[in-house]
Amino acid sequence: MKILGAEWLATAAGPEGFPAPSAPEVAFLGRSNVGKSSLLNALVRRKKLARTSSEPGKTRLIHFFRVERPKLETHFVDLPGYGYAKVSKSERKGWQRLIESYLEDRPSLCAAVLLQDLRRDFSDDETLLIDWLQERGIPVLLAITKIDKLKPMRRAARLRELKKAINLPAANVIATSTEANIGLEELWKAIDVAIDSATSEPDGA
Repeated sequence: MKILGAEWLATAAGPEGFPAPSAPEVAFLGRSNVGKSSLLNALVRRKKLARTSSEPGKTRLIHFFRVERPKLETHFVDLPGYGYAKVSKSERKGWQRLIESYLEDRPSLCAAVLLQDLRRDFSDDETLLIDWLQERGIPVLLAITKIDKLKPMRRAARLRELKKAINLPAANVIATSTEANIGLEELWKAIDVAIDSATSEPDGA
C-alpha cells in the first residue's frame, strides 16, 4: 500500500470538536493496551503519528488523522480504549458517551476496526460492541493483534477459536502483527472494500 502522507487532523473531547466530514473515515477501537496506536502507525508507515503508551487507559480523546494515498484521502479515527479497570465507573461512562457520540451519527464513517489481542478471549465488551455496530449498519473489521506472541501451531489454534466465537464473516477477520509486519496489506484491502461499498451506495439506500 502506497502512502503519500499522513498527518494529525484534529483532536476532540466531544462532538463540538469533530472536524466536518470531508473524506471516508475508518474508526479504530478496542480494549486499552490492545495496540491501536501501534497498528494505526504501522498501517500508515509512520512511527509516531498516533501516540503509543505503556500506560493503559491514557487515550481519553478522539484523534483524527488524514491519510493520503494515490487518488484517495482517508481519515483514520483513533477512539479511546475501553475496559481499563483502574478508571472510575463515571469515567468509563464518559468515555462510552464520547465514543457513541461519534459512532452513532457520523455520515462519513465507512467501517469500524475492532482490535482483539490473540491471547485474550472475547468479553461481553467486544460481543456487545459488535452487535451495537451491526445494528446501526456500521461494517466491522476484526483485527487480531500481536499474533507474533504465540508460536505458529498455538497461533493457528487461537485464530480458529476466536473466529468460531465471533459473528463475523471470515473475510472481515484479519490476523496482524505490527512487530512482524503481518496482515497489514490484508487489513488495508478489507478497509478499501468497506470504503468502496459505503461510497458506492446511492443516497437513501
